[in-house]
Amino acid sequence: MTLNLLHLRLSGKMLILLCSFLYAQVTFAQDDVSSTAKVQSIFDSYIQFRHQNQVDLALETLNEAAEIAESNEDAKLLLDTYHQYARIFLEEGDRETAIFYWDRASILLKDLSYPFGEAFHKYLEAALRFDEGNYFQSLKLLEESRTLSNNRNLGNNILLLEGYIFTNIEKYEDAATNLNALIVNSDDKERPYLATKANLQLAQISISLDDLEDAIIHGKAALELSQKHKFSKESKIANQLLSVIYEKTGNFNESLFYKKNLEKIKDSIFNIEKVKLENKTADRIRFDHQMNEINKLTAKNEELSESKNRSEITAILTSAFLTIISLLAVSLFRNNQIKLKTNDLLYTKNKELELARDAAVSAMEAKTNFLSTVTHELRTPLYAVTGLTHLLLEENPSNHQKEHLKSLKFSGDYLLNFINDILQINKIDADKLEPLNIEFKLQKVLTDVVDSLQQNANENSTSLILDYDPNIPSQLLGDPIKLSQIFMNLVGNALKFTKNGKVEVIAKLLRKEEEEVKLYFEVKDNGIGISEEQQKNIFDSFEQGSVQINREYGGTGLGLTIVKSLLGLFDSKIHLESELGHGSSFFFEMDLRCDSEALQSVAFELDPEEFDFKGLHVLVVEDNKINQVITKKMLNKKEITCDIANNGNEAIDLAKANTYDAILMDIHMPGISGEEATRQIRKFDEEIPIIALTAISLDDSLDNFYQAGCNDVVTKPFKPEVFYQKIGQNIFKKKTEGLV
Repeated sequence: MTLNLLHLRLSGKMLILLCSFLYAQVTFAQDDVSSTAKVQSIFDSYIQFRHQNQVDLALETLNEAAEIAESNEDAKLLLDTYHQYARIFLEEGDRETAIFYWDRASILLKDLSYPFGEAFHKYLEAALRFDEGNYFQSLKLLEESRTLSNNRNLGNNILLLEGYIFTNIEKYEDAATNLNALIVNSDDKERPYLATKANLQLAQISISLDDLEDAIIHGKAALELSQKHKFSKESKIANQLLSVIYEKTGNFNESLFYKKNLEKIKDSIFNIEKVKLENKTADRIRFDHQMNEINKLTAKNEELSESKNRSEITAILTSAFLTIISLLAVSLFRNNQIKLKTNDLLYTKNKELELARDAAVSAMEAKTNFLSTVTHELRTPLYAVTGLTHLLLEENPSNHQKEHLKSLKFSGDYLLNFINDILQINKIDADKLEPLNIEFKLQKVLTDVVDSLQQNANENSTSLILDYDPNIPSQLLGDPIKLSQIFMNLVGNALKFTKNGKVEVIAKLLRKEEEEVKLYFEVKDNGIGISEEQQKNIFDSFEQGSVQINREYGGTGLGLTIVKSLLGLFDSKIHLESELGHGSSFFFEMDLRCDSEALQSVAFELDPEEFDFKGLHVLVVEDNKINQVITKKMLNKKEITCDIANNGNEAIDLAKANTYDAILMDIHMPGISGEEATRQIRKFDEEIPIIALTAISLDDSLDNFYQAGCNDVVTKPFKPEVFYQKIGQNIFKKKTEGLV
């Protein structure tokens, strides 16, 4: 019985304690909800007072919020309050006080994780930069603010400030986009106010663009909203704008009407007293807050003094320390302002440089595309000129006709070389050249260059000699085509300026380490030489030393530029040693790879004179009628018969239905290209030699032709001897390999 009574008593006490605890929790929750609702009500009142330009009442409500935040030790609420203080003082033109509150907010933010607070802090900093005139810095800060919070109201205020900035930097279209979005905004806090501000700014933009009708529409919309919601400051601005706009249109009655409204607002006793009251309230609140800060610092100072027995020395040191800190703070603030202005200037200059760079790139692309199109289009008529000239020379013309035809042939060859050089330079400038990495025989490449230029050497009574180091591995990996181009330009250049002399082409092995070889190349002559002054610019485009040299020897002045650029693809550099009247020496080094395990086999070579073209039957794929006639006649000269395909589809059908010894494939044709036609033919015939005949443009790549299935490439317009040699090499090499 006693135990039961004891148990009941204990249970009763526990129940009382539990009820007390629950009551306390409910009361605390109610107080918390009540406090939150009260703070929200305060901020709602603040927004209304701020919009209606009742600055004194707005500051009073903020002060009430700050007191609640301090009593509840609510750092986030206090931060929000400081931010609003900074905002309203900045809007009222008191920049110094705005910075005072912004700095206090900065201190609070260091110990808070509050994304919205950080975002609003960035927004206020952007507003301060805008007030200074640092527009690009302000835009950058607004973008950072946008990424920190997706709060709708903050986002709309960012749009508005961006609209002001875009207007000031005359990006009216961007400004209008932002402001029109604010006119129809769905902001739950500031919808009418934002729409009013947006209409006022759009009216300003319309005035700048001399669109006065649109300016009137936005001005009246702003006035209607401001009067309806008692936005006194905005109402004043709207009346002022409408007065100016109507004066510009010549409607002086309407202008006078709005000017009178404006004068009423300005001269109203209510407004004069209101300004006095606002200033008094602002000064009091600012003074109270600043005194509060001073009292805190004084209390800390006294505490320090007491801990040191109020030593006179400590007091002096503390005072000196505080003075130094204050001076440093002022200095840092000024330096920060200078830094921000400098950053904004740098940001502006960077933007200008980016625009200049983009313009330069666009100009370069336009130039490249133009030259590519021109050079490509010139090749078709040039093919007719060179082809018909060759055919006429083959038909035994009279002596006086032969002289004219030779002059015509020379002019055609000169023009062809010029076009090829321009195309090569543009490919290099456009970064559309990449070195190949295929197996080749260096000795054969150099021998071919020397043999092809031997006739030029004979005409100048000059001996052309190849000095080739036998220790160089026979099988190398690299780009034989570009290497050939380098030596064609260097040797051709040397022969041009050397008469009754000697030109040497030298290739030496410097060292060999496993599969890596370093080679030394030199082309030297004993021609006219180059002066020291001329050597400085000799590798620049269209440079030939002097006008007299250009007139005497001709040429484009692009050869050495091409050499320098091509060697750059191999990470190599051309060097020059020359003395006027004693010849020149161009030399460079190059790293290549070799296949040490490759068989040192001797390739089977055919002499062009041994080609027996009689009885060959080929397919010519060409869409140009003149080119068809010329190509057919050139083939018939060697007793080669041919069929003509006008496009890629015809070529595929004829290749399926007939047997040919080779296909001469034009690349650029309407419908499917020569590359695609080659791919289709390779699906059912992998053996037939296909030679691409094409006027290569800037976008063409030899690699693409070979990957499509072409065995060789001849560029149009071509030299007849090259044309016949390529046909013979590909047809007879295939047959010879089959026999072997």
